[in-house]
Amino acid sequence: MAATFEPSLSTSAMRAPFSADAPSMADSLPSINFGFDDLRQRMNSFTARFDDFIEKGRKRVLAERNQFRLSIAELQEDERQKQRDIEILTLKSSTHQQTLSKESQETAEMNNAIANLNARRDEQTSRRDLLKSQIADVQKQIAAKRDAQNKHARYLDSQARFNVPELDFWENYLCMRIEGAGMDDRLKFVYTHIDEMDWEKEAWFELDMGSREYRITHLRPKVETEEVERVLERLNENRELSSFLKGMREVFVEAMK
Repeated sequence: MAATFEPSLSTSAMRAPFSADAPSMADSLPSINFGFDDLRQRMNSFTARFDDFIEKGRKRVLAERNQFRLSIAELQEDERQKQRDIEILTLKSSTHQQTLSKESQETAEMNNAIANLNARRDEQTSRRDLLKSQIADVQKQIAAKRDAQNKHARYLDSQARFNVPELDFWENYLCMRIEGAGMDDRLKFVYTHIDEMDWEKEAWFELDMGSREYRITHLRPKVETEEVERVLERLNENRELSSFLKGMREVFVEAMK
């Protein structure tokens, strides 16, 4: 069973009777000034400074973050630029290496060409010296032949005054005339009255007297080669032109028969 608490009589007796006009106990306490206004002002000031600090810190952090991002972007751009520079330098190095290789090959080819040209020059120099020597020998031979021909021409000139009457005799006797053949040291001998059916028909030959051995270059009509060589060989042996002219007429007469 619950017990009901009742205040003791002593306590009730000690409590003073309540009166509205009686002074409050709080009024009897000493007046204490805690400075709440100043505290509030100081707190507001602190709050304002703190907010300003926070704002400035936020702005500084934001600026530093932006600067960091900008620095990162610049570093990345520098890295890309350096990478491009490296690629360009690598390409230039490769091109330079190819150029050096090509120049080395061209240099080797040029050296080979120079060596070939030098060899050809030496060969041509040797051939030139040989040709000079051969030309000098030929010139000596030509000079010797020219001297011999001049001597022979002088001899023929000295004998011409003795041969003119004899040539006239043989031209009339052999029905023959002497013509130029269009070249030095070559005469053309033309015979007539060798064909009984046609006294005007002609037979002729060209005699080359430019060398030591006389030779017949052309003749008409066609005759036996052995007979011509026999008569010509006798002429080169004895140098008797009259006998030779008579022998050639006989060869043509036999051919006409």
